[in-house]
Amino acid sequence: MKLIVGLGNPGSKYNGTRHNVGFDVIDRLANQFAQGEPATTKFDSVLIETRCNGEKTLLMKPQKFMNRSGSPIKQAIAFYKADPELDLLIIVDDIHLPCGSYRLRQGGAPGGHNGLSDISNHFGELDLSRLRIGVDEPGIIPKTDYVLGRFTPEQQEAIEPALEGAVKAAVTWVACGIDEAMNKCNESGKTETRN
Repeated sequence: MKLIVGLGNPGSKYNGTRHNVGFDVIDRLANQFAQGEPATTKFDSVLIETRCNGEKTLLMKPQKFMNRSGSPIKQAIAFYKADPELDLLIIVDDIHLPCGSYRLRQGGAPGGHNGLSDISNHFGELDLSRLRIGVDEPGIIPKTDYVLGRFTPEQQEAIEPALEGAVKAAVTWVACGIDEAMNKCNESGKTETRN
């Protein structure tokens, strides 16, 4: 089982916020690969089991708040007896990448992201695959207010193709694994190449 986990905050008031782009990508994957398949609730998450490129794939949106994302993911990994370094992809917003960019990476520090920090607390030093979607630096806006805010019209225009690109990157990861997916997606010309 491959697990694709989008990070976000539960509740309608967070829909469309910068912090919830992980949820947005999961929704798009579900529309593409799991139309008509029912979502279930397990591991404190909303789940859809489907097939992506012939592989059994779990689309997952943890329903605890962002800074408590690690526990639901750990439960799912244990239940499916999956290898977190091979079978888990985490999709997350990144204020250190320009809006409209996305980048696949294996391992690395949480970079101040509360969701990634909590996941690191649960999984330790494992090199987990992450698909980071740029949302721009907050500038003078307090970080929490910024990530929980909605995109400006200019950012919205930039984020749409990035979300579609992130869907393709996730599908490539399922089909090819992280190394080949990084080579294909990070060099596609649609992503920001700085770390």
